[in-house]
Amino acid sequence: MDSQIKHIHQQLVDQQITCTALVQEKLNLLQENTHNTVNSLLDKTALALAVKVDTKIKNGEKIGLLEGIPFGVKDVYMLQGTNTTASSNLLKNYKSPFTATAIQKLLDAGAIPIVKENCDSFGHGSSSENTIFGAVKNALNPALVAGGSSGGSAVNVAKNFTIFSIGGDTGGSIRQPAGYNKIYGLKPTYGRISRYGLMAYASSTDCVGPLAKSIEDIRIILNVMSGKDAKDQTSITSKEIDEKAISNNTVKTIGYFKNFIESDAIDADVKADFLTSIEKIKATGIKVKALDFFKSDILVSTYYTLAMAETASNLSRLDGTNYGNRIEAENLIETYAVTRSENFSEETKRRIVGGNQVLSQGFSDEIYLKGLALRDQISTNFDKDFKEVDIILSPVTPSAPPKIGESLKDPHAMYLSDAYTVGFSLAQLPTLTIPQGTVTGLQITAAKNNEEIILKFANFLKETI
Repeated sequence: MDSQIKHIHQQLVDQQITCTALVQEKLNLLQENTHNTVNSLLDKTALALAVKVDTKIKNGEKIGLLEGIPFGVKDVYMLQGTNTTASSNLLKNYKSPFTATAIQKLLDAGAIPIVKENCDSFGHGSSSENTIFGAVKNALNPALVAGGSSGGSAVNVAKNFTIFSIGGDTGGSIRQPAGYNKIYGLKPTYGRISRYGLMAYASSTDCVGPLAKSIEDIRIILNVMSGKDAKDQTSITSKEIDEKAISNNTVKTIGYFKNFIESDAIDADVKADFLTSIEKIKATGIKVKALDFFKSDILVSTYYTLAMAETASNLSRLDGTNYGNRIEAENLIETYAVTRSENFSEETKRRIVGGNQVLSQGFSDEIYLKGLALRDQISTNFDKDFKEVDIILSPVTPSAPPKIGESLKDPHAMYLSDAYTVGFSLAQLPTLTIPQGTVTGLQITAAKNNEEIILKFANFLKETI
């Protein structure tokens, strides 16, 4: 699909449509939808911004490429004056006092936020079922999960309720729902986009990223949001990606992990489709190399050890004193306990308890420090791999999306569904989901700060598989 952003921009400039009519159309679709993608509509603000865009056009003023383009925001981002709930009971009435840097950059470019989107509470989940707003339903089959935690963002894009959406990816939370709903979803290099104003889950792997229906739209949004931010010390300076730079493929060698494909966990259809894609790539003259990597259960256990430890620390501030829905009890300690136990979801409580355990005396040396050491080994392994190959290709998930309700019955199975995404998160690498190659798409991964080569190869695969 060609760029929706460019197509709509031209329609606005040529006055074939008005921005007000466009925004109202999307608001109506969001209002009527039955996929549980909406936490709150930003109708008044959105329509007021749309009027300003229409006025500029009528006055003959130029508008920017993103100006007037309606987009969605996962409900873990601060957007001043809006409810920012993280799909949790604890923050159901919380209003943002400021705006996240990534969202502000889009606002500065003229894009119009129209919806705060449903997600797993605090990003804790891989299905978008752990939410007070009801499980998000898959765009292609509403009996199936939408994926998570950015499920509402992915479905809104897939159903054309938004032109693009901004999700958050900690261990696969953009890439997996993008795959489940057959769209593009990018987890950039860690730090390429500022995390300031994103509610922290696991600070060492949290990434801001776009979901869209075309590679070109991903490129446009990435360029706008990227850059060093004084408010985020982990943010980095990055080079803008030119449209012409991603038109011609320069990839000579790709790799894939043997153990991902030989695993007992992978569905036969996913395995067969992936190997078919590999053969099609080989037929173009590109060299394919089978790589050795850590077993998927080691990746999952390492990721969840560190992620749970970090979320236990990050969420310790949410006790009803400064933030959230306070429940009074007999004394202060009981008030903290009741507020947290009554307001956090079962999955969030599970992760906090697990995180506090691995950080506790007697466990931290044996478990947490071992997890840190394994993360370093994983990064070193990737450094070695990218000396041999330009790109690593992998399935997004080992199986098709499950039915709604199944993941809640088996949290362990939900964690294992992240087996093919968390390794790239631990190494802080850029990874793009494309809606081709298997039932839940393919992941294209490159070395740090190499988003350009990923987008090049995605364009190449669009015509190849």
